[in-house]
Amino acid sequence: MKKFALVYILVGLLTTARAQELNCQVTINSDQLIAQQKTDFSYVNQLKGIITEFMNTRRWSNDQFTTQERINCSLNINLVKSLTQGAFEATAQIIVTRPVYGTSYETTVFSYVDRSFSFFYLPTTPVFFRENQYTDDLTSMLAFYANLIMAVDYDTFSKRGGSLFVQRAFTIATLADGVPTSNIGWKAGGDRRNRYWLIENMQNQQLTPFRDAMYTYHRQGLDIFGANPVQMRKQTLDLLSNIRTISQQFPYSALLSVFFDAKGQELYNIMFEGTPAERKRAFDLLSFLDPSKTELYRKLVTT
Repeated sequence: MKKFALVYILVGLLTTARAQELNCQVTINSDQLIAQQKTDFSYVNQLKGIITEFMNTRRWSNDQFTTQERINCSLNINLVKSLTQGAFEATAQIIVTRPVYGTSYETTVFSYVDRSFSFFYLPTTPVFFRENQYTDDLTSMLAFYANLIMAVDYDTFSKRGGSLFVQRAFTIATLADGVPTSNIGWKAGGDRRNRYWLIENMQNQQLTPFRDAMYTYHRQGLDIFGANPVQMRKQTLDLLSNIRTISQQFPYSALLSVFFDAKGQELYNIMFEGTPAERKRAFDLLSFLDPSKTELYRKLVTT
């Protein structure tokens, strides 16, 4: 078993049921598209089912999962424009959560908005992914994010536990980058927070301390928070100090930006119960690392 082996071993003995790894909730919003173009795009409704099946019924690892162990995640696609039939410009938000041991709380591990989620789809278009081969943007993006979801989840349960999936996602991105007609999200010359830079950061050996910190924060911090909140706050301050060091080397890191998108509110909640000195230290670090949420973090020293 991958997670909390001592907890789930009885479940594994009591049931022979096995599940795929992902529990991905898919939504597709075409309101903006229809409002702009006054065209019938009803056929995209079937795409929701196709993507859901692609993400949730394909095996992404050789590990055995029970239904309770499936990784909760969501893929929310917003169709923005269609210049020609079947060619869609879109954005997508990917969110990954995982349970915190001994609680009913689910923590957000990963939250990312892909602003270049453009693809081609018609009812006759096959949605079929082939390993080590670029077929089209849609299947490549879905497989890329499935592996990324696996990677970030596994990294929280064992140190660098997601490395295999990081490598697979990197291979998908590299193959797509080599195709001149693939969308800009795969290209190094695009947005510094696009798919290329996201997986480059996860693959970058100089950023492995961040991945190690994700394990420490979740497995040795959040998972014991109920029993030892003092230790959790210490872990959080250590994490933020380490991230500050990393940010000085990689000031525009996509990986760090995504982290604070997912964790900003949670970090604030954890540190709010700290001592005045801890709250002041947390504010200094958080407002420096995540200035867009400075007003939220300011409450640490004004409330």
